[in-house]
Amino acid sequence: MTSREELLPTTRRALLHRVATAQSQGRAPSLVASVIRDGELVWTGARTSVDGHAPDENVQYRIGSITKTFTAVLVMRLRDEGLLDLSDPLEKHLPGTGAGDVTIVELLAHTSGLAAESPGPWWERSSAALRPELSDVLGEEPFKHPVGRLHHYSNPGYTLLGSLVEKLRGVPWEEALRREVLEPLGLDRTSAQPQDPHAGGWAVHPWADVMMPEQVEDVGLMAPAGQLWSTTADLGRFAAFLLAGDDRVLSAESVREMRTPSAPLAAENWDATYGLGTQLLRVGGRTLFGHLGSLPGYLAGLLVSEEEGLAAVALVNCTSGPAIGALTAELVLMVAEAEPRIPEPWRPATEVDSSVMELVGSWYFGTQVVVLRSTGQGAVVLGPLAGGGGRQARFRANGDGTWTGLDGYYAGEQLRAVRRADGSVSHLDLGSFVFTREPYEAGAPVPGGVDPEGWRGLP
Repeated sequence: MTSREELLPTTRRALLHRVATAQSQGRAPSLVASVIRDGELVWTGARTSVDGHAPDENVQYRIGSITKTFTAVLVMRLRDEGLLDLSDPLEKHLPGTGAGDVTIVELLAHTSGLAAESPGPWWERSSAALRPELSDVLGEEPFKHPVGRLHHYSNPGYTLLGSLVEKLRGVPWEEALRREVLEPLGLDRTSAQPQDPHAGGWAVHPWADVMMPEQVEDVGLMAPAGQLWSTTADLGRFAAFLLAGDDRVLSAESVREMRTPSAPLAAENWDATYGLGTQLLRVGGRTLFGHLGSLPGYLAGLLVSEEEGLAAVALVNCTSGPAIGALTAELVLMVAEAEPRIPEPWRPATEVDSSVMELVGSWYFGTQVVVLRSTGQGAVVLGPLAGGGGRQARFRANGDGTWTGLDGYYAGEQLRAVRRADGSVSHLDLGSFVFTREPYEAGAPVPGGVDPEGWRGLP
């Protein structure tokens, strides 16, 4: 990833002030953060308690549960290759775990009902030798909730996903990750074991300005849930991939699926949910996706705004300290508000799709007016008039005169133009809904029929 100084001096100073405040008030030994815009590193700032040793974007920190997003990418690759379906029960591919009734998608979205942690000593600070088998990770009573009913974060669930990857690939999780994700994306400073230069992890006393080193443990079978080390530069590249996809790893459509909500919202929290290996947050009126992470001695955050093409990464080397989620989100919002994305110039289409041009314009669902607009390359958007309420969705052309919904209420639904015997368009059919050129158009196949006397006033 190249670095270029695009941000205004006032924005850079505001970002540095926010990082400096977080390091000082959070009493962190060191903190490094980067901002990425449209796939390029545009700012890095750092603060440290040791003069002359401020980290840069190439210093490794442990990233904890951001590892889960990497593991989810590996699972999605298996799905895209046809080696599994997300609705498959785990038992179909990884028998004998004792948790095999849960589906792969439930593991990805943390709706499996499995326990949050493994039984026994705190796994993040104890030897992996205590958990040599999956049965040691899951314990005798692995389930805490009914399967599929609610979102309950589960580290053992991602251990199962890592083991699934190993079973289907025939290589260790770490090797599959390096070969299939890290190398293609150029993440050469992301690894399962620390590589110099890396920041040591510390525990800072809550009531005194003293600290002690945290012990670094290889978490063994739990590695797919939280083992990785990385840098702000590498995580910036990964954020760019999560935003746009990369056909060497996962398509744009598949990474979009990862950041689509897949877990039920908790009644007390309407601003946070979970996709497939990604957290989704509503902050300051904007939707952010990515992941946060922590392990003893380290805190990490990676959040992305699709709307602005912006991402921020923040890494800290202390067990508790700065509110890493709030800090990472604020870095994104600060740039989005100070330097909003400048829209690309409007340009006319280079090609005209006559089959789409025939359909654009106003349509009626009952008495509700909607507009079908072309977005180029055969794709369309169906939604309300500007300023009006109602459902809106983008549709991808299928190449056969039909379109498939990509988002919103109509995601996955098929839109097609129904023609009369003479070839003219009668109406649009969208998941059994009929859209006509006039409200309750006479002669159109409106379900329930149209009153033969037509429109009229009060008698």
